[in-house]
Amino acid sequence: MHGTAVSERSDNRGHDHAGHGARACTHDDDRGHGHGPHTPAAKLRLAIPLTLAVFAIELAGGIWASSLALLSDSLHVLFDATALGLSYAAIVLAARPASDRHSYGLHRGEILAALINGLTVALIAAWIFAEAWERLHSPRPIRVGGMMGVALLGLLANAAVARLLHGHHHDDLNVRGAYLHVLGDLLASAAVIAGGAVIWATGWTIVDPLLGFGIGLLLLWGAGRLVRESLHVLMEGVPVGLSVEGVVAAVLAVPGVADLHRVHIWSLCSHIRALSAHLVVDAAVGRPAQSVLDDVNALLHGRFGITHTTLQSECRGCAADGPYCTPTHPGEERVARV
Repeated sequence: MHGTAVSERSDNRGHDHAGHGARACTHDDDRGHGHGPHTPAAKLRLAIPLTLAVFAIELAGGIWASSLALLSDSLHVLFDATALGLSYAAIVLAARPASDRHSYGLHRGEILAALINGLTVALIAAWIFAEAWERLHSPRPIRVGGMMGVALLGLLANAAVARLLHGHHHDDLNVRGAYLHVLGDLLASAAVIAGGAVIWATGWTIVDPLLGFGIGLLLLWGAGRLVRESLHVLMEGVPVGLSVEGVVAAVLAVPGVADLHRVHIWSLCSHIRALSAHLVVDAAVGRPAQSVLDDVNALLHGRFGITHTTLQSECRGCAADGPYCTPTHPGEERVARV
């Protein structure tokens, strides 16, 4: 048998994108861009205006109280609101069907949104550092009571947002990032309240810019992580937690598989892992090639979470180097076609 067969499989748990088989960056239909009250999209539609209201209150309160810690916390809340808005936009984009122009759909919108979010927050953190440095050298009087009162409101509101998002923070990269930052903002609000108590008791206004530095570091850490993960996906890196060697070893253990080469593993977004490879079927085993392919696909999905596979089934190996795979006859050298 001199030809090759190509098997393309995808897991259509989400939307069937015009036959292309890619699914939205959600686990299933009831977690996608649905209209039910328990979908991530519905939760985000509630969380976004609440978070923006907290931002407005803390921003006004920070300016009135002359508290950099409170201003920094308000910008952290703005980061949360931006992350939530980008998450919602990504869910809407991912729900749109694939087309001739975008054969995978618009799932990468989630990753682009996360990258923009991370870069923006890094700039905000830089401003906070600059302002905190200036206030360390030129302290300003602070209305401590107002600072603590507004921070308490922010703490309660962020607790409500975290409760809304809880249970959905594993659905996609942006929701997870937003959820973590809301939790971070809870801690930041608590720190502002504690810092206000210290200033109230001691008069040490230096605590305010020091808190600003701390919140800025928190923002910078979150932004760095978000940018790093987003770039890894955009550069089509192997998904975190997987290794090419481990996948190949598992596939080679499937009865009827003689070899697996030209292996590429990447992610479309947070929850769509894809693989393409050349699979050499051992004819001596006597199993139909389709049966071997079915077992391999089941293994890739069940053990590794790879839901979109393109496997070229071969009865002979091909050259290990070169951009093209040229099947060889027994006794012939493997030659790469250039």
